[in-house]
Amino acid sequence: MQNQKILIIDDEQNILKTIELSLLANGYSPEVFSNPIDGIQRTKEVFFEVAFIDLKMQPIDGIATLQEIKKNSPDTTIILMTAHGSIESAVEAIKKGAHDYISKPFSHKEFIHYVEKAFEHHRLTKQIRGLTTQLQETFETETFVTTNQSTRKILSIAKEVADSNIPILIEGESGTGKELLARFIHSNSQRKDFPFIAINCSAIPENLFESELFGHVKGAFTTAIKDRIGRLELADGGTLFLDEVAEIPKQMQVKLLRFLQNMEFERVGESITRKVDVRLISATNRKVENDLATGHLREDFYYRIVGVRFNIPPLRERKDDIETLLNYFINKYGNQREITIHENAKKFLLEYDWPGNVREFETVVKRLLVFAKDNIIREDYLPEEIKNFVIKQTTPTTSPQKIDELEKQHIIDVLKIAPTAKEAAKILGISETTLWRKRKQYGL
Repeated sequence: MQNQKILIIDDEQNILKTIELSLLANGYSPEVFSNPIDGIQRTKEVFFEVAFIDLKMQPIDGIATLQEIKKNSPDTTIILMTAHGSIESAVEAIKKGAHDYISKPFSHKEFIHYVEKAFEHHRLTKQIRGLTTQLQETFETETFVTTNQSTRKILSIAKEVADSNIPILIEGESGTGKELLARFIHSNSQRKDFPFIAINCSAIPENLFESELFGHVKGAFTTAIKDRIGRLELADGGTLFLDEVAEIPKQMQVKLLRFLQNMEFERVGESITRKVDVRLISATNRKVENDLATGHLREDFYYRIVGVRFNIPPLRERKDDIETLLNYFINKYGNQREITIHENAKKFLLEYDWPGNVREFETVVKRLLVFAKDNIIREDYLPEEIKNFVIKQTTPTTSPQKIDELEKQHIIDVLKIAPTAKEAAKILGISETTLWRKRKQYGL
């Protein structure tokens, strides 16, 4: 509760002091102002999750104060306090952006109840916004399918650390399931009911990185035609997944490092400090040691994101997963058909190297199911590159002949066409004596 910022504006000093003491006693972090102008100015510097504003004040009233605060901080949940409670004033306040109103006088217990309701509303609003964004992303939730012992060990450790807030770095080639592991960790944590927000760092232009992560306000740059909430705010309470983290520009690594120190940031174009609570999981398909050696990845940033490090093996190193994955994808995409796979087709699948890993394997299984009209998967339906690769790998190559064997065969061929030994020696470019010695050596 210590991080829950709450703003109180009331021009009656006695009421203001009473409210402040009440909030402090309940573990909140209030900032109180008797002058609404000062309170409005403060919202340009700090983000308040909740604000309580008196309706009748000088030099401006509560409705005007509400409108000014909403301009500075549209996401703040505002409750109006009034000793002149009426349906008209309440309706007007809500139309102007207030969440609710409370009538004076109120008891300590009643006020704290309103505070708790306001924070709960604020939390749910952010959670719904994050979950809506998550649903809009084109990702289908999967389970991490494996029978491989080394991969199962990774899942076991991942489950152990899921409930902690320690940052995680997942390494592995493209298509191995790095995001699936990240979602597995999220779904096994206490954050599972909050958003999982994924960012593909390699797909964001460098000049838009800060806006994508931190958000921006209208007019912050040419194309900023309205306020935009960043991915950090959308992930509040949940997990932020930075895919291809090594692609983050170095300048942005510095800003993220500053954020990770205390979970505070500012939207692009404003000076209001905001605070969130997110769990960071990063992933890369590159060799981290190389990026550190070249300076592409800052050491201080790396050590901040690598509390626990996982390395998912490629599919070619866990061939025992092939049949498991085959059955899984057949069940998933086979429309409940009884599918039989020919042994030769299975042999090709087992012996191929799968450079695209599980993602490539899934695509190939989808293709096989399309062609298997009679519910039998045959090797003929496999892509040519798979068949060619396996045939080349499994066809025994002729071992290089020794020089003596080549020389012997060459002499035999020349002797067949030369009328005399002298002519044969001439064709071979050697003396008759040398030819005689060679024939004796090779038994010719």
